Amino acid sequence: MMTRSDVGLRSERGPILLAVMVATGVVAIDATILATAVPSIVADVGGFSQFPWLFSIYLLTQSVTVPIYAKLADTIGRKRVILFGLSVFLIGSILCGLAWDMPSLIAFRAIQGIGAGAVLPITVTIVGDIYTLQERARIQGYIASVWGVAAVAGPALGGLFAQWDAWRAIFFVNIPLCLVAIWLLARDYREKLERREHRIDYAGSLLLTASLTLLLLGVLEGGHGWAWDSAASFGIFAAGAVLLVAFVLVERRAAEPVLPLWVFQRPLLRATNLVGIFIGVAMIGLTAFVPTYLQIGVGASPLVAGLALATLTIGWPIAASVSGRLYLRIGFRATSMIGGAVVALGTVALAFVGPYPSILWVAVISFVIGVGFGFSAVPTLVAAQSSVEWAERGVVTGANMFARSAGQAVGAALLGAVANAVIAAQGGDDTDPATIVAASTAVFIAAAVVGVLLFASTIAIPRGRRTAVEQQGPIGPSDPATGPIAEVG
Repeated sequence: MMTRSDVGLRSERGPILLAVMVATGVVAIDATILATAVPSIVADVGGFSQFPWLFSIYLLTQSVTVPIYAKLADTIGRKRVILFGLSVFLIGSILCGLAWDMPSLIAFRAIQGIGAGAVLPITVTIVGDIYTLQERARIQGYIASVWGVAAVAGPALGGLFAQWDAWRAIFFVNIPLCLVAIWLLARDYREKLERREHRIDYAGSLLLTASLTLLLLGVLEGGHGWAWDSAASFGIFAAGAVLLVAFVLVERRAAEPVLPLWVFQRPLLRATNLVGIFIGVAMIGLTAFVPTYLQIGVGASPLVAGLALATLTIGWPIAASVSGRLYLRIGFRATSMIGGAVVALGTVALAFVGPYPSILWVAVISFVIGVGFGFSAVPTLVAAQSSVEWAERGVVTGANMFARSAGQAVGAALLGAVANAVIAAQGGDDTDPATIVAASTAVFIAAAVVGVLLFASTIAIPRGRRTAVEQQGPIGPSDPATGPIAEVG
């Protein structure tokens, strides 16, 4: 009989689990530590209207590289990809800490994003490789604990560094985390590689990057850098759309497409990817704007504002750890629908309280929304992974992570444009509490619409508890990470 020790840190697979947890911690801390320091960063290097780019550029480079890394993970192996990603993330973090103005900080955040694109998707893929479906329901508790610690440590550290006027330390915190993660993975994670020729989809990768960059540039700078109805605006959107169409055409003919179109054509994968997009948009609406809303709207300190937001990232891992047991009992679809409904209710509630800033209400509602995220994100990802064989799991995981990251990137751009438009309409004073409250409320209303769409997407998940792969029987612990991985020759 299998015991808890068989999947714990003391088990045979324990060292790999620990390595995955530390690597996850790198991304988890970075996801929560920056937002609380935005006012301090702006006060030091300027550029309030540009600050959404700190999130957008990071999420953009992360998003467009996720499919590339996911494809490489299925060809040259998980280990090489994640070690490369952690190394690039480390370099980007050091450069961010040395930035001298907002443009340089934005540029270095892009490098961070290129590295981050490999970390979370590959850690999730590794977990899917080395644990069966039933085991993953219990492993969620370990992974959730990382996000739980980061939920408190990230905002707390970000708030403290901001109050101490030492925001650069926010990025230097990543240095020891990255080094430990690299060391653990290099030491403990082993793969059997099988050499085979592969054709890397360079054209598709370039077209995807260029198209998303142009589309996000048009959204974020529209109404600010240029008028929405200007020739520049039309030209950028048109160019982005043309490149996106070209990307689809290239992927249809590519021998090994970087983002196979079938991941958006199968009903289950289409629905779970759509859920991922809306989770990303709703999440960035809170993480990017709640701290500034509380700091300027009610005069909260960076630490207090960060802790209020931390309730979201506390609620998420708590629900994630419970969702594993729940979806084994009632199925992926039902569990995801519960999560989607909670997100919808929470975001609508936040939109209602937006005009009346309250630290307590924001903290409570953020916790509720986090619970909804946990009950919707985990089941949809595991359902997607469980619907395919090992050789497709990296691509499927990458597509789901890409959808969420793309949702965050697009959300940061769209919601940033909404906030800038409201600020401009009220006179352009981004230090006026009334102006910031109005801009944040508009963002929360938009997030509420997204929350409702998220719930609708969970309804679209096909009925039935078990996927075709699950019905064939769970993948044994000896199969996954020990199975052959094709290597580019």
